[in-house]
Amino acid sequence: MRFEERLRDRDAWSIGDGCSAGRVLDLLSTKTVFLVVREFFYGTTRFDDFVARIGTSAPAVSRALKQLKAAGIVAPVPYREPGSRAREEYRLTEAGEDLLPVFLSLMQWGDRYLQEGRPPLSFVDAGTGRPVRVRATADPAPEAKSDDIEIRLNPAWRRG
Repeated sequence: MRFEERLRDRDAWSIGDGCSAGRVLDLLSTKTVFLVVREFFYGTTRFDDFVARIGTSAPAVSRALKQLKAAGIVAPVPYREPGSRAREEYRLTEAGEDLLPVFLSLMQWGDRYLQEGRPPLSFVDAGTGRPVRVRATADPAPEAKSDDIEIRLNPAWRRG
């Protein structure tokens, strides 16, 4: 990347706390918060399922959900099982769904550089089976939503 002419003198300006990347990192500030977001994309909606699938403590998941709720990433939705009291599950908001490229970018980078060519999962277009990839491009391209993506177990993956 290159800066436009008026920004090339890096000592003449600063965005400080206004950096959007820094703000996203503040929001997704812990591994638990990011893994909760991952679980939303994997279809998890209920508190006990987050705790079980992430393998962390209930207080850590509770803090993560509160943080994501306060940021408008998730919203509670009431539900009631027969014979039980009313409870809440959580759903991604539009802002949460818009984290999909962030999630996929990190997964894609990790698959390439941290999995020795054998990532555990593949993300493909549900209609065509073609791999889903995140790329920086100037060309307009249709955006996929999480419902458009199928997650498959990679047959080449072997647990380390």
